[in-house]
Amino acid sequence: MIIVTGGSRGIGAVVARSFAQAGHPVLINFSADSQAADAFVQEQRHEGLTLHSIQADLANEEGVLRMFRAADKVDAPLAGLVNNAGVTGGFARLEDLRDDVLRHVLAVNVAGPFLCAREAVRRLSTGRGGRGGNIVNVSSIAAKLGGAGEWIHYAASKGGLDTLTVGLAREVAGEGVRVNAVAAGLIETGLHAAAGAPDRLDRLAKGIPIGRAGTAEEVASAIIWLMSPAASYVTGAILPVGGGR
Repeated sequence: MIIVTGGSRGIGAVVARSFAQAGHPVLINFSADSQAADAFVQEQRHEGLTLHSIQADLANEEGVLRMFRAADKVDAPLAGLVNNAGVTGGFARLEDLRDDVLRHVLAVNVAGPFLCAREAVRRLSTGRGGRGGNIVNVSSIAAKLGGAGEWIHYAASKGGLDTLTVGLAREVAGEGVRVNAVAAGLIETGLHAAAGAPDRLDRLAKGIPIGRAGTAEEVASAIIWLMSPAASYVTGAILPVGGGR
């Protein structure tokens, strides 16, 4: 079974669907929009795919544990985790950043993936009786660029996710668990509109060497490759999928 956090839309939905099409049971979580999650799951089930959903707020430990308890009830051992759920916190210069926004971004984008990875390792590690498996974190090239003038808070949270990727990869490499990340660039999802800048992709596309924004499918393909046997010697990698930006 594969857990895909934030798997009802955008990159997460493409990843979840791809794994389900490959025959893996998939569990996705949603924080609040149960209608969208239910519609997505039912659509996949109509096609004969095995998807499950669970309401779980990954900004707190209880939400993480709730999701993994649901995973434990699925009649298939855990094989991988995609830490995809994340929030931007909207746009703000650091001088205008509110404390509650900062804390929420760090809770969802850093603490949540840490705790999800902890629970995954407890189930995957051969040192704990597991069969091994994969963790892929969905990061952002904002961690490298810094997010100046827009979202330093978001960029910093993705920098924390990159550090988790490298450190955990080295920690569990000898226990059958590979840990990697995909650093997404400007991608055609609802993230930018949700952050308050629906024109952001068009405005910044000219600064991308490849000449366009990317698609959720292109990011998903990188995630699926990292979790495949074709990447069996890859761990601790942060793979940029940003058109050269």
